[in-house]
Amino acid sequence: MQTVTASEQMIEQQVRAWDVLDTRVLEAMRKVPRELFVPLDQRYRAYADAEVPLACGQHMLRPSVAGRVLQALLPQPAEQALEIGTGTGFITACLALLAAHVRTVELYPQLAESARANLATLGAGNTVVLEADALQMHGGAAYDVIAVTGSLPIYDARFERMLTVGGRLFVVVGEAPAMDARLVTRTATHTWKTQSVFETVIDPLVGCVGPQEFTF
Repeated sequence: MQTVTASEQMIEQQVRAWDVLDTRVLEAMRKVPRELFVPLDQRYRAYADAEVPLACGQHMLRPSVAGRVLQALLPQPAEQALEIGTGTGFITACLALLAAHVRTVELYPQLAESARANLATLGAGNTVVLEADALQMHGGAAYDVIAVTGSLPIYDARFERMLTVGGRLFVVVGEAPAMDARLVTRTATHTWKTQSVFETVIDPLVGCVGPQEFTF
């Protein structure tokens, strides 16, 4: 009798159950051992559909949300990817299996170092982990896919301007209890198309600007 692994249970009961059906995405998530990216004291949560606490007050996205991020972007084998918010590198590793190259930006040095070690253990040689504040980035149109793994209370257009024409940006906008996960596609040099793909709640990107409060 074949034993069903925790990874396969995660794929079938959590990821596929939330309408993540793309075969390339599912295969990438199967190939990346999620427990490698979870702190030792949290390993029991590695395959649970829950956010996993990380250092510096951060959290890994739930597997179902990670799957939806990857499916929304659908990176292709020749594409260049940018990730904002590396964490310990799980989504980075999945992107590395789907795209040609992944550059990922992490604010906290402790997490960036952990991600580098994890990605090296996995042999993900097509990744670069940068320690930087993504909210200070003003790069040109260099990326085919961009995944922002922290929410923005107010939409920031800087990331969409980093897309190539035809490129896709995944971003979550708003505040709890309901945030809007969006796919932004650059359709031409000066035009973009925005599509709402689902609702979720994730940690805000550190340092992002929230809505102004009314004072009386």
